[in-house]
Amino acid sequence: MNAALHPLKARWAALAPREQLGLQVAGLALLLLLVLSVFVLPPLKTLREAPQRLQRLDAELAQMQAWAGEARQLVAQAPVSPAQAQAALQEATEALGGDARLSVQGDRATLTFSGLSGDLLAAWLTETRNTARVRAVEAQWQRGPTGYGGSIVVLISP
Repeated sequence: MNAALHPLKARWAALAPREQLGLQVAGLALLLLLVLSVFVLPPLKTLREAPQRLQRLDAELAQMQAWAGEARQLVAQAPVSPAQAQAALQEATEALGGDARLSVQGDRATLTFSGLSGDLLAAWLTETRNTARVRAVEAQWQRGPTGYGGSIVVLISP
Protein backbone atom coordinates (compact mmCIF):
# COMPACT_ATOMS: atom_id res chain seq x y z
CA MET A 1 0.00 0.00 0.00
CA ASN A 2 2.83 2.39 0.89
CA ALA A 3 4.44 1.66 -2.47
CA ALA A 4 1.27 2.79 -4.26
CA LEU A 5 1.06 5.98 -2.19
CA HIS A 6 4.75 6.86 -2.52
CA PRO A 7 4.40 8.53 -5.97
CA LEU A 8 1.41 10.54 -4.73
CA LYS A 9 3.29 11.69 -1.63
CA ALA A 10 6.22 12.72 -3.78
CA ARG A 11 3.94 14.66 -6.12
CA TRP A 12 2.29 16.36 -3.11
CA ALA A 13 5.67 17.36 -1.69
CA ALA A 14 6.66 18.80 -5.06
CA LEU A 15 3.66 21.17 -5.08
CA ALA A 16 4.05 24.73 -3.91
CA PRO A 17 2.38 25.55 -0.55
CA ARG A 18 -0.16 27.71 -2.37
CA GLU A 19 -1.14 24.76 -4.65
CA GLN A 20 -1.35 22.44 -1.65
CA LEU A 21 -3.70 24.91 0.08
CA GLY A 22 -5.86 25.17 -3.07
CA LEU A 23 -6.16 21.40 -3.34
CA GLN A 24 -6.99 21.12 0.38
CA VAL A 25 -9.73 23.74 0.03
CA ALA A 26 -11.12 21.98 -3.08
CA GLY A 27 -11.05 18.63 -1.28
CA LEU A 28 -12.79 20.14 1.73
CA ALA A 29 -15.43 21.69 -0.56
CA LEU A 30 -16.06 18.31 -2.22
CA LEU A 31 -16.30 16.64 1.18
CA LEU A 32 -18.76 19.30 2.35
CA LEU A 33 -20.84 18.85 -0.80
CA LEU A 34 -20.90 15.09 -0.30
CA VAL A 35 -21.96 15.42 3.34
CA LEU A 36 -24.70 17.90 2.39
CA SER A 37 -26.06 15.81 -0.46
CA VAL A 38 -26.06 12.54 1.49
CA PHE A 39 -26.76 13.47 5.11
CA VAL A 40 -28.47 16.88 5.17
CA LEU A 41 -30.61 17.43 2.05
CA PRO A 42 -32.64 14.15 2.13
CA PRO A 43 -33.86 14.73 5.72
CA LEU A 44 -34.70 18.36 4.88
CA LYS A 45 -36.74 17.19 1.89
CA THR A 46 -38.57 14.73 4.12
CA LEU A 47 -39.35 17.48 6.61
CA ARG A 48 -40.68 19.76 3.84
CA GLU A 49 -42.91 17.01 2.41
CA ALA A 50 -44.16 15.74 5.77
CA PRO A 51 -47.22 18.06 6.14
CA GLN A 52 -48.59 17.11 2.69
CA ARG A 53 -47.99 13.42 3.35
CA LEU A 54 -49.72 13.66 6.71
CA GLN A 55 -52.74 15.35 5.13
CA ARG A 56 -52.95 12.67 2.44
CA LEU A 57 -52.60 9.89 5.01
CA ASP A 58 -55.25 11.49 7.24
CA ALA A 59 -57.62 11.64 4.26
CA GLU A 60 -56.93 7.98 3.46
CA LEU A 61 -57.51 7.03 7.09
CA ALA A 62 -60.81 8.92 7.15
CA GLN A 63 -61.90 7.13 3.95
CA MET A 64 -60.97 3.73 5.38
CA GLN A 65 -62.81 4.50 8.61
CA ALA A 66 -65.88 5.49 6.60
CA TRP A 67 -65.67 2.23 4.65
CA ALA A 68 -65.29 0.29 7.89
CA GLY A 69 -68.38 2.03 9.30
CA GLU A 70 -70.32 1.22 6.15
CA ALA A 71 -69.19 -2.40 6.36
CA ARG A 72 -70.33 -2.59 9.99
CA GLN A 73 -73.73 -1.19 8.98
CA LEU A 74 -74.08 -3.69 6.16
CA VAL A 75 -73.15 -6.58 8.44
CA ALA A 76 -75.63 -5.40 11.07
CA GLN A 77 -78.54 -5.25 8.61
CA ALA A 78 -81.12 -7.99 8.77
CA PRO A 79 -80.90 -10.53 5.95
CA VAL A 80 -83.27 -10.26 3.00
CA SER A 81 -85.11 -13.27 1.62
CA PRO A 82 -84.36 -14.21 -2.00
CA ALA A 83 -87.91 -13.20 -3.01
CA GLN A 84 -87.49 -9.76 -1.43
CA ALA A 85 -84.07 -9.42 -3.06
CA GLN A 86 -85.50 -10.25 -6.49
CA ALA A 87 -88.30 -7.72 -5.99
CA ALA A 88 -85.80 -5.03 -4.95
CA LEU A 89 -83.60 -5.85 -7.96
CA GLN A 90 -86.58 -5.64 -10.30
CA GLU A 91 -87.65 -2.29 -8.81
CA ALA A 92 -84.14 -0.84 -9.11
CA THR A 93 -83.89 -2.09 -12.69
CA GLU A 94 -87.21 -0.54 -13.66
CA ALA A 95 -85.83 2.81 -12.48
CA LEU A 96 -83.14 2.52 -15.17
CA GLY A 97 -85.72 2.57 -17.93
CA GLY A 98 -85.94 0.55 -21.14
CA ASP A 99 -82.18 0.42 -21.64
CA ALA A 100 -81.77 -2.24 -18.93
CA ARG A 101 -83.06 -5.78 -18.55
CA LEU A 102 -82.80 -8.10 -15.55
CA SER A 103 -82.77 -11.88 -15.75
CA VAL A 104 -82.66 -14.09 -12.64
CA GLN A 105 -81.30 -17.63 -12.73
CA GLY A 106 -81.06 -19.38 -9.38
CA ASP A 107 -78.98 -17.35 -6.95
CA ARG A 108 -77.61 -15.05 -9.67
CA ALA A 109 -79.18 -12.11 -11.42
CA THR A 110 -77.79 -10.53 -14.57
CA LEU A 111 -78.41 -6.92 -15.52
CA THR A 112 -77.88 -6.28 -19.23
CA PHE A 113 -77.80 -2.64 -20.22
CA SER A 114 -76.86 -0.20 -22.96
CA GLY A 115 -76.61 3.55 -23.13
CA LEU A 116 -76.60 4.15 -19.36
CA SER A 117 -74.67 6.90 -17.62
CA GLY A 118 -72.08 6.14 -14.98
CA ASP A 119 -74.24 7.88 -12.38
CA LEU A 120 -77.21 5.59 -13.12
CA LEU A 121 -75.01 2.49 -12.88
CA ALA A 122 -73.51 3.67 -9.58
CA ALA A 123 -76.99 4.42 -8.24
CA TRP A 124 -78.24 0.97 -9.31
CA LEU A 125 -75.30 -0.78 -7.65
CA THR A 126 -75.76 1.21 -4.44
CA GLU A 127 -79.52 0.68 -4.40
CA THR A 128 -79.28 -3.06 -4.98
CA ARG A 129 -76.53 -3.47 -2.40
CA ASN A 130 -78.56 -1.60 0.23
CA THR A 131 -82.04 -2.92 -0.46
CA ALA A 132 -81.51 -6.37 -1.99
CA ARG A 133 -78.23 -7.06 -0.15
CA VAL A 134 -76.62 -8.39 -3.32
CA ARG A 135 -73.03 -8.10 -4.36
CA ALA A 136 -71.58 -7.91 -7.83
CA VAL A 137 -69.53 -10.98 -8.73
CA GLU A 138 -68.90 -10.20 -12.39
CA ALA A 139 -69.06 -7.03 -14.46
CA GLN A 140 -68.32 -6.37 -18.10
CA TRP A 141 -69.04 -3.05 -19.67
CA GLN A 142 -67.67 -0.60 -22.16
CA ARG A 143 -68.19 3.06 -22.70
CA GLY A 144 -69.90 3.88 -25.95
CA PRO A 145 -71.01 7.12 -27.60
CA THR A 146 -74.36 7.07 -25.76
CA GLY A 147 -73.12 5.77 -22.41
CA TYR A 148 -72.11 2.45 -20.91
CA GLY A 149 -73.21 -0.90 -22.24
CA GLY A 150 -72.61 -4.39 -20.90
CA SER A 151 -73.70 -6.63 -18.05
CA ILE A 152 -73.38 -7.02 -14.29
CA VAL A 153 -73.92 -10.33 -12.49
CA VAL A 154 -74.93 -10.14 -8.85
CA LEU A 155 -75.18 -12.89 -6.27
CA ILE A 156 -78.45 -13.16 -4.33
CA SER A 157 -77.57 -14.47 -0.89
CA PRO A 158 -80.22 -16.30 1.17
